[in-house]
Amino acid sequence: MTKRLIRCVLMGCSLLSMQYLVAEPVPVRHVEGLVHGFLLLRTLDGTTIAHGDLTEIANGDQVTTHLVFHFKDGSLHDETAVFSQSHTFRLLKDHLAQKGPTFKHPLDMSIDTEKREVTVRYTDSDGKEKTTTDQMDLPADVANGMTLTVVKNILPTEPKKTVSMIAATPKPRLVQLVITPTGEESFSIGDSRRKAVRYEVKVEVGGVSGLVAHLFSKLPPPTHVWILHGDAPAFVKSEGPMCMECPVWRIELTTPVWSASAEHP
Repeated sequence: MTKRLIRCVLMGCSLLSMQYLVAEPVPVRHVEGLVHGFLLLRTLDGTTIAHGDLTEIANGDQVTTHLVFHFKDGSLHDETAVFSQSHTFRLLKDHLAQKGPTFKHPLDMSIDTEKREVTVRYTDSDGKEKTTTDQMDLPADVANGMTLTVVKNILPTEPKKTVSMIAATPKPRLVQLVITPTGEESFSIGDSRRKAVRYEVKVEVGGVSGLVAHLFSKLPPPTHVWILHGDAPAFVKSEGPMCMECPVWRIELTTPVWSASAEHP
């Protein structure tokens, strides 16, 4: 790319990029409750790299969800989100920690929507630990820590839905997630055939920086989420990166495996 073209992008094309997609809180169609799911994190070739748990506890219209993955190399992905589910889903607090060899840039980010405050603790390229706290104008549709909940409440017939998310780059910045149903795919449970709706979750960055990110391929690849719809929608699997430098990994539900001594007490 020539310098002249880059100058055109930064100076002449920026006005077009300032048009943001319309984002708004997702309405509550299915109330969250008491949940404990067992998860596996795998590469796309099927190699298991981490095991995890997803738990949810509801207290009135307030829900606390906790997602944790323990990696075989000792790394950790740990996120706790608190949100309300009265008419629409609204994030109250979120805390994300990523550390260990899997994550090139360890991260600890806390969001408090009531205080409109985002705190990021990170390690810079020189290996120095830094902490920044920013006051941000956080919209009502911020979906950090509750993306799967949001996707479960988007109808397969909706053309697309846009919500907001705080991304640490490492400076916190507001981006948008464009969630689009892309059709049904079949899977089986034993001899039972089922169909899940596949959703594409794509990161969009507005302004000049968004154009530059697109041009230099610095945006993460889309995440895909499969949801089994019905009276009680269920997460089936997802494929996507867990950090800016991470490859695409697959998250799937799993069941306990009993030892021989446990089967025959």
